Amino acid sequence: MFEPIILLQILWTGIATSAPFVLLTVGFSLTLKVTGLWNFAQSGQMAIAFYTMFFAMNGLGLPLFAAVGLGVVMTAGSAVLIEIYGLQVFRDRQSGNLMFFIFTLILSEFVIYVITLLFGTEPETLYKSILSPVDIIGGIAVSEWDKTGIGLTILALGALYGFMRYTKEGQFLAAVADNAKLAELYGISAQRAYRVVAVISALFIVAAMYLIGSHGGIVPNSPLELVLSAVIGTLLGGIGRVFAAAWASIFLALIQSFSILFIGSRWQNLLLYGFLFATILLFPRGVRMPRLRLALIGR
Repeated sequence: MFEPIILLQILWTGIATSAPFVLLTVGFSLTLKVTGLWNFAQSGQMAIAFYTMFFAMNGLGLPLFAAVGLGVVMTAGSAVLIEIYGLQVFRDRQSGNLMFFIFTLILSEFVIYVITLLFGTEPETLYKSILSPVDIIGGIAVSEWDKTGIGLTILALGALYGFMRYTKEGQFLAAVADNAKLAELYGISAQRAYRVVAVISALFIVAAMYLIGSHGGIVPNSPLELVLSAVIGTLLGGIGRVFAAAWASIFLALIQSFSILFIGSRWQNLLLYGFLFATILLFPRGVRMPRLRLALIGR
């Protein structure tokens, strides 16, 4: 059971499986960093993203790129509408954080309920078959899905890093994240920043839901568990530390992967909730790694 090749296979599978969770966590963490809100409406956006692509591919017969494009339009559009006609309204009323939390949670539940009525409760996948071609590299099974997931995640994280570091719009997001009122004194629109980050998070959500939907079955309630993983990664990485949250998601995926050596798969969710409680109690500001962090992690 503890042969090196088996451990290496579990390591690779854990890293590959973490790809969609990294994307979801980064989208959630970035939204929290810029807006200061725990936006649980993203679970509803996850459902919109997946079922839009599912209907486009299996109901309308559209090719993949068209389905993904439609998913981006629907998800980003819903995110911007929520921002303008929901969250901004509460900001104008100077509502407390509890009101934002209740609104986003109820909204996601409403979206998921509507999708349940439209598509039912049976698990659905984007493709008729979720089997992926596999290559054996150095004795390790590497599937095409693994390559796609890791490649897409690296590309998305690299693009986000470049956007935040080298573009004026990205610098505006950082300024609003630091102090929205001060940023507006310098002519930076906080409302625009909130809408931009809503679109960015939507792109990450669509990419993640494509990976998840092409690898396994999705039911309308699945996004509620997925957003929980994003919350744990955000907390473990530290609030405001977007790329550290990505590393935390990889760590969580590896813990779950290696746990099969010791516990049954039915205990996986219990393990996830255990990490949630432990993170909240022991690491409310995230796990700090002074002196050893790469510059990328702390941004």
